[in-house]
Amino acid sequence: MIMDINEIREYLPHRYPFLLVDRVMELELGEYIVAHKNVSINEPFFNGHFPHHPIMPGVLIIEALAQAAGILGFKTVNKLPRDGYVYYYVGSDNVRLKRPAMPGDQLRLEARVIFAKRGIWKFACRATADGELVCEADIICAERKVA
Repeated sequence: MIMDINEIREYLPHRYPFLLVDRVMELELGEYIVAHKNVSINEPFFNGHFPHHPIMPGVLIIEALAQAAGILGFKTVNKLPRDGYVYYYVGSDNVRLKRPAMPGDQLRLEARVIFAKRGIWKFACRATADGELVCEADIICAERKVA
């Protein structure tokens, strides 16, 4: 394990119920990250999505991928949210949701840097569960200094 939840909380400003990365397993600065999101029936969104057939909303899978990508960006440039920096999710291309993520799944979140220029980052991302593709997307983030 490269990063546990305590270190992840240093690199992401998100908190419950919106912190969607549980562990980082691999990370090569400026290259790629592999992280996990454990999907639990206790997630608040399952109360309404859907009560009799719970599936994780696709937009939250994309958010989990963006958070993993944000960790990679922060670690690569050696900046932290507590220093006044944030990574905004600003767009995505080529999004495909291939199968539902359900309680009990462990999502493997992968993000690889496509390019980084003047604070704009583009990542090729994939989420898998049990070796099956759940989601793929190219995700764009913007690094910004906030007041």
